[in-house]
Amino acid sequence: MSSISYFFIYKDTASQWRWRFVATNGKTIAVSSESYINLGDCEASVHLVKKESPGAPIIGDDIYKKLRP
Repeated sequence: MSSISYFFIYKDTASQWRWRFVATNGKTIAVSSESYINLGDCEASVHLVKKESPGAPIIGDDIYKKLRP
């Protein structure tokens, strides 16, 4: 376990770059939706998620909307 959440960047079995976001309990709670040939592109994806997520609204399907009007 870690006292902080973090992004972990690694090479997958196809030797392409990916990231995962790990919570303080050690569980992976998000992963990159694609792989990247260039490390810089993978890092840019992490920075984009960090930049865009603080103000992102939560949007759900019809069942979600019924439970959270």
